[in-house]
Amino acid sequence: MEQNQKVILSVKDLNVKFNLRGKVLHAIRGINLDVYQGESLAIVGESGCGKSVLNKNFIGLLDPNGFISSGEIIYYGMDDGQPQMLSNYKRDNEWLKIRGSEVSMIMQDPMTSLNPLKTIGKQIGESLELHQGLKGKALKEAVYGILRDVGIEEPERRYKQYPHEFSGGMRQRVVIAIAIACRPKILICDEPTTALDVTIQAQILELLKDLKERYNLTIIFITHDLGVVANIADRVAVMYAGDIVETGMVREVFYDPRHPYTWALLSSMPDLETREKLEAIPGTPPDMILPPKGDAFAARNKYAMEIDFEEQPPMFHVSETHMAATWLLHPNAPKVNPPAIVVERIERMKKEQAEREAAEALQNAKKGAAEA
Repeated sequence: MEQNQKVILSVKDLNVKFNLRGKVLHAIRGINLDVYQGESLAIVGESGCGKSVLNKNFIGLLDPNGFISSGEIIYYGMDDGQPQMLSNYKRDNEWLKIRGSEVSMIMQDPMTSLNPLKTIGKQIGESLELHQGLKGKALKEAVYGILRDVGIEEPERRYKQYPHEFSGGMRQRVVIAIAIACRPKILICDEPTTALDVTIQAQILELLKDLKERYNLTIIFITHDLGVVANIADRVAVMYAGDIVETGMVREVFYDPRHPYTWALLSSMPDLETREKLEAIPGTPPDMILPPKGDAFAARNKYAMEIDFEEQPPMFHVSETHMAATWLLHPNAPKVNPPAIVVERIERMKKEQAEREAAEALQNAKKGAAEA
């Protein structure tokens, strides 16, 4: 990101562990990450890599058997300008000033996020009543406005309905309405399109982009779908085994990926245009009760060198905004090119992007000429 852009959330050497039947699982391993005000950051990786666990720490929803063993989470978005050390918060009453009004979260499944016994209007209005003290007619009018903002027509009628009277896409819009009701500064989206079909998924992504501008949101998007990343994110952080292995602007990670795990994710992404056989990532993620020595991806990485099994790689800078934790970027490492399927996809994505930009430029030129 630009050097003068404000950091709104900073994670420093964060370690999160879980007590599991007498054993300790090391879920988050020394993560460092800055989130910038107004950006859309996508966190991608396989299921179980720690994406949701990391983000639950930002809103105080870590499971009871989980704990931060070391590191810091600092929030800089308070109106009074005072940094908040979120990693020190232990009680719910401490989180009340953050949860909902400063940082909010959209969960994966809208049906399990909504109370089937309460009307939609009541559920959206709860946070407004708690944080802003709205009641009666003022509360109803505020809820009507939020329903309109998320694309739900006839808000007066919908206000009185229950979750089972809505389709899956409409329920997701309601969950988004609840999340943005108190105008938080950070919106965490935990795979909000997973349970939706492709058409509705595209609508929800467009809605989130519109709300980002309208509500001046910073969005953290959790997903394993790289297609979703390309549509919504400014910047990408790739996670594996509780750590970030590559981070950069979307174009950098998509067009110039450097970590073998990022190559593997791109290689295994379904694509109708690909002539090469899709490559499944061999093996399984490591057992984090006994974290591996060295690079956690080494056992599944056909490009792994001897040092990968001995020492964890540091973050190497590819550019000012692009970094990857792989020994392949060391000056003394042998030169290894990405797989053919990745190279082919990168070239095709570049071509498609150029065509889209040319079409947009032509459309804007025609629009300008018509207005003149």
